[in-house]
Amino acid sequence: MRKVWALLGIFIFIFVAVAVPVRAESLRVTVFGDSLVQGYGLAQGEGLVPQLDQWAQAQGLDLTLSNAGVSGDTTAGGAARIDWALADQPQGLIVLLGGNDMLRGLQPDQAEANLRRILQTTQGKGIEILLIGMQAPGNYGPEYKENFDAIYGELAAEFNALLHRDAFAGIRAVAGSDPAAAQAYMQADNIHPNAKGVALNVAALGPVVLQLAERISQEP
Repeated sequence: MRKVWALLGIFIFIFVAVAVPVRAESLRVTVFGDSLVQGYGLAQGEGLVPQLDQWAQAQGLDLTLSNAGVSGDTTAGGAARIDWALADQPQGLIVLLGGNDMLRGLQPDQAEANLRRILQTTQGKGIEILLIGMQAPGNYGPEYKENFDAIYGELAAEFNALLHRDAFAGIRAVAGSDPAAAQAYMQADNIHPNAKGVALNVAALGPVVLQLAERISQEP
């Protein structure tokens, strides 16, 4: 009789082990950038990373997002700290840098070289990349704007990275090119989005994040 119960117990254990699916590991993604990533001027939970996390959860996407944003960082600063940012070996990296380069009027070729260093280092570690572009204002002249705006598409093609062309795409989709309309989604400095603006930008970014997750999931 004891043998019968022992065999029955083994059968139940095997059945449960097979019937209950093992939960897949969360995808580990680092969001790397400046104050737009760090969440400057926003309450906890209102910044890009926490709102993107909430968006992903709503889509049923299991991500573990790390905030590697440093306020005031330029592409040069990002290039200097990229090895540190990748020390925990994420599976994906979202890069959002270049805004402070524009504010300081730094030359596009310098920003391009710094971003290339970031992407080279990341790709060399087998990490999938999503590059978020910045669009230069027109006050530096049309040539500067054309050269700066082109950086992101060219680098994404060079490194086979996913590209989201405009960090402010969500706000632009609602406000267009009207600065007065955009103010409702910006903080008082007219540089950083407020919580409503972040939500719009996250909604625009989200589909590309889904593509990033798909790429990571396909990795052997």
